[in-house]
Amino acid sequence: MRHGRNLTSLGAGVLGMDPSGERRATFIDEFHTSVYETLDDALAGGGLDGVAVCSPTRFHVEQCVPALEAGLPVLLEKPVSKTLTEAEYLAGAMIRTGTPLLLGYTWRWWPPLSRVQGLLAQNFVGAIRYVEFTMSANLEDWPPGEPLTEFFMSSAELGGGALLDESHWVDLMLWFFGMPESLSARVEKISNLNITSDDNVDMMINFASGLRANLHLDLYGRPHRKSIRFVGEGGTILWSEAPNQIAVFLEAGKNWSEEIFTCERNDMFMGVAREYLDVLDGAAPHTCTIDDGLDVMSLLEAARQSHNTDRQVELG
Repeated sequence: MRHGRNLTSLGAGVLGMDPSGERRATFIDEFHTSVYETLDDALAGGGLDGVAVCSPTRFHVEQCVPALEAGLPVLLEKPVSKTLTEAEYLAGAMIRTGTPLLLGYTWRWWPPLSRVQGLLAQNFVGAIRYVEFTMSANLEDWPPGEPLTEFFMSSAELGGGALLDESHWVDLMLWFFGMPESLSARVEKISNLNITSDDNVDMMINFASGLRANLHLDLYGRPHRKSIRFVGEGGTILWSEAPNQIAVFLEAGKNWSEEIFTCERNDMFMGVAREYLDVLDGAAPHTCTIDDGLDVMSLLEAARQSHNTDRQVELG
């Protein structure tokens, strides 16, 4: 629904597809447009310029490929797929069809994180030696009016869970620093939540430069927290979602310097929508591409392998 609202606010017309009759009715009530039960029906109906795939992760590849084969540029919600093999198949379909795909790791469009990237590029706090990524949010607080057991995030089969759905933070790590050389990880279900997906991920990540990173994701925490701490030889940068700010510490005995932002969460989704409309007009995706998604999936596969073997995994 969010992508539909944002695209229509930018002047685009939208159609819908959903196997749920209740959700189709909701879509019709809001957008007063056609809604289809299957993707095949929607594609057969014609009149499309592109396809936004916002379904549970399990269905991403099987829904993207027909759209690409029809020559329709795709906006794909993250992650690319449940497995690296599936993601590689999708990338192959893009090459075969020559049809573009924009990947929605939306935090790349978040202005404060773009500001952080700029500070890192300026070497503002010196060489970064340690980074800590934290995403903690109780899944029971998420479903919009549906039981937890019916929410796709609670289902391993549908591709829910902390590792896949919160891979935003893996993507951001790659965006800031590139591919690491090794990692150790635990990917587990440790809470009492009534779910089949993992709800706790911890990674220790090593870069060839000497940078060390810790990444923690959980689906049971309260209060909700999203933050990244960058520790450099000349100071520290702390980004947080709430409060919406960047804090910088440079000198002992001095206070943190804080930069407050007023952007709202939907602003990053609007950034995605604007870039997608540019793709429909012929521009190449640039903020987040299928190659970025493949890199994320490589790390997620390595994390699973590390957990299953209880060993550190080297990355190519």
